[in-house]
Amino acid sequence: MSIFRRRKADAETAVDDATAIDDTTDADASVDADASPSSDAEDGADSVSESVVDLPVDRSAGPFDASEVPDDDGRLDLGALRISGAEGMELRLEIDQEQQHVIAATAVLGESALQMQAFAAPRSGGLWADIRSEIAEAIEGQGGTADVEYTDFGGELRTRMPSAGPDGRTVFAPARFLGIDGPRWFLRGVISGRGAIDESAAEPLLEIFRQTVVVRGGDPMAPRELLPLRLPQEEAAPMPEAPATDGAPTSTDDLNPFERGPEITEVR
Repeated sequence: MSIFRRRKADAETAVDDATAIDDTTDADASVDADASPSSDAEDGADSVSESVVDLPVDRSAGPFDASEVPDDDGRLDLGALRISGAEGMELRLEIDQEQQHVIAATAVLGESALQMQAFAAPRSGGLWADIRSEIAEAIEGQGGTADVEYTDFGGELRTRMPSAGPDGRTVFAPARFLGIDGPRWFLRGVISGRGAIDESAAEPLLEIFRQTVVVRGGDPMAPRELLPLRLPQEEAAPMPEAPATDGAPTSTDDLNPFERGPEITEVR
């Protein structure tokens, strides 16, 4: 039986980097600034400042389009995303406080987390290469590092963001950005915590990402517009009335991957 815990995170406790899992990210997942964060990058990593053309990624093993799998396949239905569970996994649904929309789903396993968001994309695809460069530029502009490493998911972005450690010294917290271009959609994943540096910790989250189904829908949407997520139907409840908005769609330009909103958590 699924158990939901509703939480509201106030502004003072908002997480400002993609690597934090509540307040318990393991210290081993950060690197002291004195150690030169780029010195131990993988030999095969490419600087994102270079011009890179990604080859198409084989999606035969996932992530999947809704047309490629049965509708009733046991996955948790969140609207634009259908997600497979894993033993011990917590699923957190992040909510935009102003518009009262679910904007991301985060799977947490132990000291690692995977945040997922799906966006509309042009028929020509190829959105991830551009978004990856934009993310890297923003991280490097804040004094962090960003390198591309090629895996089964194509070009991943391996990053380290500077932040103040408990002793006042600067530490670099790692994160892995994944991106998959599908038919008229783009799926982004961000692995934080121990999974960002430990492959064995990352593997269960990578499998969750791999088994995720994206439901694009047939409505016309602008590229980069966030595909709508919702609470699971069996647990859905009316959200508090939100302030009036101008109705502008949410896009990657409006969503900061280093900031979380209030969360609803499912424990499996």
